[in-house]
Amino acid sequence: MMEILVSLFVVLGGLFALAAALGVLRLPDVLIRMHASTKAGTLGCGLILVAVAIYFAEGAITARAIAAIIFLILTAPVAAHMIGRAAYKTGVPLWKGTVIDEMKTPDRRR
Repeated sequence: MMEILVSLFVVLGGLFALAAALGVLRLPDVLIRMHASTKAGTLGCGLILVAVAIYFAEGAITARAIAAIIFLILTAPVAAHMIGRAAYKTGVPLWKGTVIDEMKTPDRRR
């Protein structure tokens, strides 16, 4: 039963990582790509780390897996935000289907 649960988490994590990779390849805009890679990539890595914690079932490994998951959850959105902001400020063009550009409004400072 344990092997089935671990394999389920690994496969789900791999599918989310695959979705993140496809999002980076197929989506039209750097900001949308950052969103896909952050959300799906963090969830995929988190699920694989949960599988590692369940499989080894040792206190030290479980603590490291939990610490890595917390680190991913805390740092991935911040990193994606900063990369997206840097891309916008350097003039990377937005997708032609972008409806609103909140950074372009006159009341916002750059």
